Amino acid sequence: MGKRWLFLLLAVLPLGAVAAPMGFDEARHLLNRTSFAAGLSDIESYARLTRVQAVDQLLGLTGASPVTPPPSWVGEYESPARMRDASEEERKLFQRQQFVKGGELRAWWLTEMLVTPSPLTEKMVLFWHNHFVSSLQKVRSPVLMYRQNQLLRKYALGYFGDLLHAVAKDPAMVVYLDSASNRKGRPNENFAREVMELFTLGEGRYSEQDVKEAARAFTGWSIDQERGEFVFRQPAHDAGVKNILGSSGNFDGDAVLDLLLAQPQTAEFVVRKLWREFVSPQPDAAEVTRIARLFRDNRYNIRVVLRALLTADVFYAPENRAALLKSPVDLIVGSLRQFRFETGEVTPFVNASRQLGQDLFAPPNVKGWPGGEAWINSATLLRRKQLLERLFRAQEMRPAVAPVRAEMDIYFDSERWLQPFADADARLIKVVLATDPASSVVSTAHGLPRIRELVLDPAYQLK
Repeated sequence: MGKRWLFLLLAVLPLGAVAAPMGFDEARHLLNRTSFAAGLSDIESYARLTRVQAVDQLLGLTGASPVTPPPSWVGEYESPARMRDASEEERKLFQRQQFVKGGELRAWWLTEMLVTPSPLTEKMVLFWHNHFVSSLQKVRSPVLMYRQNQLLRKYALGYFGDLLHAVAKDPAMVVYLDSASNRKGRPNENFAREVMELFTLGEGRYSEQDVKEAARAFTGWSIDQERGEFVFRQPAHDAGVKNILGSSGNFDGDAVLDLLLAQPQTAEFVVRKLWREFVSPQPDAAEVTRIARLFRDNRYNIRVVLRALLTADVFYAPENRAALLKSPVDLIVGSLRQFRFETGEVTPFVNASRQLGQDLFAPPNVKGWPGGEAWINSATLLRRKQLLERLFRAQEMRPAVAPVRAEMDIYFDSERWLQPFADADARLIKVVLATDPASSVVSTAHGLPRIRELVLDPAYQLK
């Protein structure tokens, strides 16, 4: 009788009530994939939760509003078009002003990454920034790029369909993919091609004729040059019948986006990209199919995908630990957050990220940053090492008067940071590194020298 009641109890209790706590190693793995780096106290806190409880707690902490005040100029749109009749001196002044604002915009976002109470939010905004690519270099308006960041932030963990429709009409995207020059009788295929290849279906899952017909549907989508806002210009729209992906109708742009969302390949394409972001470089085909079905069945709810990915056994599998390379932003923001550096002006770190290959608001092309092994070459690997050496020698280089910060306007109190570890070197390694150190030499270093050894170990580049 007792066994029967136990069986019934297990059947009705939620999974989180009967599953075992995830433990230290799984908690560290989860937090380092969903944030920029995990501290000891957070790891220990999450270690007491089940996988489901931990992921639900992370998702519950996400929000759409940044805590860092934006630059003062974000509400003042200035159209680059007004420079057409300007003097050479006025053009140069305008360009200098836009350059300064671009730097301030990058510094604002990096600051938000450093101080946010929800690193997962920033990870997702950065993910979508590299999915729905636009670049300040072509858009030439920091205001429009800021607005796009806010749009990505609003929908980052919402519904992919809503995000797709919103981004398609985002003024920065309209400029970047030349939608404003897409007119009846003179279609521009840039947006139609990229929305299929890079945003939804993936390469090889549509025909050239589909692109041509979709471009006709997007005619008339433009931008108000004076206000920097999306506008639909009816006279420029091709209202004729189009044949797209096997369907025929008098489609407009929104109808085409809905056609793309109706294709199973769209859910699979997005899930594969999220897999490579959070799980491993090589997606598991069966798991992608399973999770993509959940994605579509739940109206493209992004939270559902993340919950499925981050609670799956394969996410925690040994072969997927330390299987991803840290991006420049991961490395920089993760180091500053994990070791609780006090920072002043963040521009040096914005510049460092650019030198390492990740220039915020300026991905290299429409495909974005390729990521993975592309982050590492002989030049960037050396720069990564030099950056870490500067960071963790700043304490030694500061003047005897303790409050004064050293190089790069940073301060790291290693003694205070190391207090929870005492002489527990094994625990220190588990917090700092995603896997065993590459060096097999037994270290005799303690304190700050030991931290330096670990962050300069090749394993520190992994997550």
